[in-house]
Amino acid sequence: MRLGTSTYLQVALLTSAAAEVQFGEYILAPSTRTLSPVSVRQTGGDVQAAEALVDPSSQSSTTLNGPDSYVTLDFGKNIAGSVAFSIDSLEGDDEYIGITFTESSEWISAETCDATQDEGVDLPLWFNLTGTGLYEADKAHQRGGFRYLTVVHNATGTISISNLTVYWTASPEMSDPAAYTGYFHSSDEKLNRVWYAGAYTNQLCSIDPSTGNSLGLPLEGWEYNYTIANGTSVLVDGAKRDRLVWPGDIAISGPSIFVSTNSLDTIRNGIDSLMVMQQADGRLPYAGKPFSEFVGNKTGSPDLFLWSFTYHCHTLNDLYDYYLFTSDLDYLVSYWDQYKLGVNYLLQFIDSTGLANVTSSADWLRKGMGGHNIEANSILYFTLEKAVALAGVVNDTSDVANWTTSAAGIPSAANALLWDDETSLYWDNDTQKVLHPQDGNAWAVLSGVANGTRASAISDALAGRWIRPYGAPAPEGGITISPFVTGFEVQAHYKVGRADRAVDLVGFMWADYMLDDPRTTNSTFIEGYSSDGSLAYPAYPDGDARVSHAHGWSTSPTSSLSFLGAGIQLATAAGQTWKIAPALGGVESIQAGYETPLGAFAVDWRNGTCGFAGSFETPEGTVGSFEVAVTPGWTKLLLQGTGGTTEVDITGESVAVLSDIAGGKYSLSIS
Repeated sequence: MRLGTSTYLQVALLTSAAAEVQFGEYILAPSTRTLSPVSVRQTGGDVQAAEALVDPSSQSSTTLNGPDSYVTLDFGKNIAGSVAFSIDSLEGDDEYIGITFTESSEWISAETCDATQDEGVDLPLWFNLTGTGLYEADKAHQRGGFRYLTVVHNATGTISISNLTVYWTASPEMSDPAAYTGYFHSSDEKLNRVWYAGAYTNQLCSIDPSTGNSLGLPLEGWEYNYTIANGTSVLVDGAKRDRLVWPGDIAISGPSIFVSTNSLDTIRNGIDSLMVMQQADGRLPYAGKPFSEFVGNKTGSPDLFLWSFTYHCHTLNDLYDYYLFTSDLDYLVSYWDQYKLGVNYLLQFIDSTGLANVTSSADWLRKGMGGHNIEANSILYFTLEKAVALAGVVNDTSDVANWTTSAAGIPSAANALLWDDETSLYWDNDTQKVLHPQDGNAWAVLSGVANGTRASAISDALAGRWIRPYGAPAPEGGITISPFVTGFEVQAHYKVGRADRAVDLVGFMWADYMLDDPRTTNSTFIEGYSSDGSLAYPAYPDGDARVSHAHGWSTSPTSSLSFLGAGIQLATAAGQTWKIAPALGGVESIQAGYETPLGAFAVDWRNGTCGFAGSFETPEGTVGSFEVAVTPGWTKLLLQGTGGTTEVDITGESVAVLSDIAGGKYSLSIS
């Protein structure tokens, strides 16, 4: 059906507040922090009235009689927090209640939890019952991620238990965890669920900084009692583990937090914890405290400082993103000298080929990092471009010529040494041309190392390797499917104009597999898994129970759908200049919005059979552009709003572009 002009003009923009009401049903975060289980999953032994534990209003108790009696409770989604319960009656001597936790249904057990350490499993959290009354886990023994909780009785007596609750401890900086400032909704329910699950995953990964993981405990134990940062909240890699600051993870999780909860202090505190560890020569840490200390003590090198070329770049780019989202110039200036030191440290690795010769093997647990690596060099090129931009912001161009010259040689060198015409992909490096990595090829597109023709060919080749119904493979990680790396691939497909591929990949990998597989949490995103669909992450050969099912590095679709699908893009800090560039990828409609210190950005798009309609809002006092790919047959673009009406003939154009649009409210139609 062809949409009439009157329909175009009636498309209503949603403010963030209105969107919260309309799309609140997708938000997985609780509005109250005291949670009760929603169902009984299973029982064992002599258990009476198990359902009483899921209905606190019944004022009745569940009775566990004798050893090996247990109740497994399901909270309906992955949660985090401290367990509490009441003992109403107690018969017997030396009675104990144990609590086991697991994110995945695969590890439900009355004997052990899933794992927080490198191998093995965790023991139950035991409570010595000395009488009736309330029992609560201490702060160090909250559990960072679990959907299933099992109450275990292992003594000969009888106990009655009631009022089992969990105090949700994630995102401690938020007074109302469900109060999102950003939103997303489309005609594709898969995309909607994925966007909000990504937002929720990052909320679980935002923790009290004093509850980082204490590495090095016996394999069966866990304690969250290491202070890893300052502040009220800090963004870590995973909710259950590692509960450490990893800069590569923030490269994905940070932007997704920005477009959803906008709770940016958790990112800032993470960046602070990394910058304070910078070495005198400029090196930035592979991960935050206490990772280097743990590895150093384990290997007999207590002063070890672990360094990664790529993660060093990610720290620098995390600072760039934080400034882009906040326009906090004082914060950027406070780290400017350290930032320059960090950028300049990287340049020593560029050799006569024009590429960096990487000497550190540390990365995202992929294999073969080193040499003239395409991923590392693409990220370096990206980093140097951002450095030049920030130099203009702080009005310090003293290093710009060196950065620009260093960057200039990377694309030509990479294309000469690493491009493989036969596969239309880059080799991993020029030392052993044995594989074409997912990470390096995605980053070559994102950074601009790959030109337009080759970038499109890379998109074709990467899509041709998909393993349905599981996802996109990362051969540099063996038989790994990495949501982290695939997040960059999603962005790469958008960048080359294949939004349809991005939507397809998000739909079958994130929604169909990562959300709907019965072994996952149906609410948060797993760290990684195998290309045969098993939940074994090849990076952890000693323990599948260790795999995190709430990992922020797996949340790229949340920001990708907002920035690239809905098309709300910040060109400069806080959106003082912006670009609206929707790419629906076959989706019939998309509504989205988020906030910056300058105000609200919002869009509402509709695809019709004979045209495209929509509206957008940007803060007053800003300026930007509109851009959309033109479908054959479209001839006219009509923009109405602040400043009047603009009509543009787009006959024969491949892309429709409008520039110098003042901030305000607009309706738009293309036919």
